[in-house]
Amino acid sequence: MRLKDTGDFLVYLVVRLLICLVQALRIETCAAAAGWLAWLIGHVIRPRDEVIDENLRLAFPEMSAHERRRLTRRMWEHLLLMAIEAAHAPRKIHDTNWRQYLHLKDMRPMMRLFFADRPSVAVSAHFGNFELAAFAMRLFGLETFAVARPLDNRFLDRFIARFRSASVSRLLPKNGSAPEIAELLARRGMLSVLADQHAGPKGCWVDFFGRPASTHKAIALFALANEAPLMVGYVRRLGRPLEFEMAIEAVADPRRPTPEQVDALKGVAELTQWYTHQIERIIRRDPQQYWWVHRRWKEAPASRRQARAA
Repeated sequence: MRLKDTGDFLVYLVVRLLICLVQALRIETCAAAAGWLAWLIGHVIRPRDEVIDENLRLAFPEMSAHERRRLTRRMWEHLLLMAIEAAHAPRKIHDTNWRQYLHLKDMRPMMRLFFADRPSVAVSAHFGNFELAAFAMRLFGLETFAVARPLDNRFLDRFIARFRSASVSRLLPKNGSAPEIAELLARRGMLSVLADQHAGPKGCWVDFFGRPASTHKAIALFALANEAPLMVGYVRRLGRPLEFEMAIEAVADPRRPTPEQVDALKGVAELTQWYTHQIERIIRRDPQQYWWVHRRWKEAPASRRQARAA
């Protein structure tokens, strides 16, 4: 076994042991521990501190350094709670008691589309507990297909894939799955995508928190090419762990656009900007539940780089 494989396997064992420990404890005990760990991570260890602080400065220029530090700690607490909830949810939430944990809001558009015999695209972000969104849909007896990037650690990747397979009907790889996605939409399925990661210099540049952000073009392209309604939704934690609000923020339907959405459905760039704006609205309401650890603004568009070089 190579050195990297040995290290990856040890990390996998540690993760499995932690999950066993979390599942053995009451979720209230785990949530209290998450608060202390978040303080330790956010104020002492401070991983990816420069990235997080830069993202928050770009997104919320009006925030003071103290406010950014406080929001960072709350973000780490949220990420720890996400992992705790993912470990507990399959054992606690089932088809007879889900109403104790999930509060549905504005879900009628999605339910209508599920039974409309049309393809659809559901877009969300690394916000709230997005892992439980597909889990909830499976509880309702609805099929969803998700796109995700494989983890670098192959042992962890297989483990996470097994967890996700209990939630989604099929997990598609991020790269090279375009033919499968086209086939899925042709069969009138629902595609679920997290749409808030950097897409590189060839992505579609749209405004996100007042700055250009490279975004993948394929999401809007799939929706427009298949006349598939594009839904923007979220699963947001409420007062206590495992208590969520599940909602559809907005729907853009190429066949039935509202007067406000006519411009948004003119092309890929316009639709990409539309759903990115919806994602920003969701994040602004609860910024502590967003993954600020990602480098969302890695570089400037080619036009700006060329201007600087000149």
